[in-house]
Amino acid sequence: MSDETTGWTGGRQAFGDFAPGLVHYTDRVLFDEVWERPEPSKRDRSLVTVAALLAGGNVEQLRFHLAFARDNGATEEELIEAITHLAFYAGWPKAMSAMTMAKEVFGTP
Repeated sequence: MSDETTGWTGGRQAFGDFAPGLVHYTDRVLFDEVWERPEPSKRDRSLVTVAALLAGGNVEQLRFHLAFARDNGATEEELIEAITHLAFYAGWPKAMSAMTMAKEVFGTP
């Protein structure tokens, strides 16, 4: 990978100097390198990430990744359908929690 970065600073914003290793791996490795690889597309990476977070029960991380998925080209309808589909594979309670987060993120009353 080249030395160029996208300038991602989410880790730095979250943790500053408190956890420099996690900041480095989040900003430089995960977002500046992994997310910038050409395949799969960012949209598809986002769908996979949402699925993995839902399956793992990591609902709080979905707050960021549902909005990020939308920014990366996934529609709200696609994300809602993905969560519905995952209810049968990852568990109903996890999907219900994820859908609650999606409703909040998407600003749906």
